[in-house]
Amino acid sequence: MKIKNFLLAAAAVTAFSSVHAADKLSIAATAVPHAELLEFVKPALKEDGVDLQIKVFTDYVQPNVQVSQKRMDANFFQHLPYLTEFNAGRGTSLVSVVGVHVEPFGAYSSKIKSLDELEDGATVAIPNDPTNGGRALLLLQQAGVITLKDGSKITATPRDVADNPKNLKFYELEAATLPRVLDQVAVALINTNYALEAGLNPAEDALVIEGAESPYVNILVSREDNKNSAAMQKLANALTSDEVKAFIDEKYNGAVVPAF
Repeated sequence: MKIKNFLLAAAAVTAFSSVHAADKLSIAATAVPHAELLEFVKPALKEDGVDLQIKVFTDYVQPNVQVSQKRMDANFFQHLPYLTEFNAGRGTSLVSVVGVHVEPFGAYSSKIKSLDELEDGATVAIPNDPTNGGRALLLLQQAGVITLKDGSKITATPRDVADNPKNLKFYELEAATLPRVLDQVAVALINTNYALEAGLNPAEDALVIEGAESPYVNILVSREDNKNSAAMQKLANALTSDEVKAFIDEKYNGAVVPAF
């Protein structure tokens, strides 16, 4: 009888443990603000049965590769135009789960205080990936520095510049390296996550910056096969909660803007 009772008790404990065991969810993210937002929601997700495992990357390629190859469950670092271009170029089929925030894109300089001070033949560094490079050129066009052949082309490159009155020289570099070349160029167009990592304050340091109405919403990305999993949906709900909105508003002071 004692053995029977012991076995029943052990079975009950095992059943209880299996019910309450956390689902593991691995997420690839860039450090700021993405990994910070994930760390913020991690405790609440753990209470909700999700063990969030965050791996920080410094580039914009590997996070998508890792998810596509099923080495990680999801990523959080990019906007939809970038994802669309990546899928088309790499033959992947990653999907957006939910939009979380906007990081207004800006132009920075350690040499001038205004774009009006750009000298003839000045050097300008922009991201070398198609969508962010185009985004940089569109911002310069918005500021009246250049004119593009197609004024709305997100994948514009320096070859698409129709009017360049100051004869600016464009250098296309890996997005993550742009803050490190500020002292070597007149202006660098930098994604907000890398600007924040470099200690720049987009609201104060950018010579020109996108408005909060920017269409480049940063998204949680997964594969089609796990997009609707219970753990993924819990993460999506956590990232678009009132608590996250308040955290973004308080921590980033307008450099990051909630999109929900």
